[in-house]
Amino acid sequence: MRKIILLCMLIPLLGVSQTKNVVTVNRLFPKPDKVMEFEKALANHAQKYHNGDWRWRVFEIQSGPDAGGYHITEGPSDWETMDKRGEISTEHTNDWLKNVMPLVTDRSSSGYYEFETDLSNVAMTDYSDKIVISHMFIKPGMVVQATELVKKLKKVWVANNESVAVYTAVVSGPPQISTVTRLKAGLKELSDGYRKPMPERFNAVNGEGAWNYYLVDYAKAIESRWSELLFYRADLSSK
Repeated sequence: MRKIILLCMLIPLLGVSQTKNVVTVNRLFPKPDKVMEFEKALANHAQKYHNGDWRWRVFEIQSGPDAGGYHITEGPSDWETMDKRGEISTEHTNDWLKNVMPLVTDRSSSGYYEFETDLSNVAMTDYSDKIVISHMFIKPGMVVQATELVKKLKKVWVANNESVAVYTAVVSGPPQISTVTRLKAGLKELSDGYRKPMPERFNAVNGEGAWNYYLVDYAKAIESRWSELLFYRADLSSK
């Protein structure tokens, strides 16, 4: 009886608890002649000031328009915890401003992203060292249609043992869905022949001719898309 009473007392707390599904993403681009100094300063900052809900995972961007940049993911956390974070210490701020920022260019970006459990087929923290991020920017009024497209893709990922995490941008520019393919087997997953071509895989799970319909719907819902390859840098990340 005591266990039942205790469980009943916990139910309201479970109902209001926040899911840690929010990450903050920052991208920095070091000055060409300051890369080594930048990496040292970034690693020192991450390992001294970023742990727990503020833990950093740092990636080096290998391809695409942001090649040469560094992708910093902070979290996961939740909106309530972020709201209560309070002021960052003066020591923390000074380290960032004096030791890191002088080594980077004016080019940078920041954003908030929510992990979409229903659209992903891998746990949020089931990471890999090599990833492919595909950024899909959605046309106005087409968020529902874009989400339905991802649901169809998820069937393909599940059927073909692909590990893909899906995020949506929140108050961070135009509507965006980002799919993060975690290359558990490494770069060989990108090789011809490792898996069957996407149209064949898509038709196998969504029906004959489904790929052609998908492309038509994609053109209606998606404004633009680009992809990139990133490598995890454990030496620059939180310990």
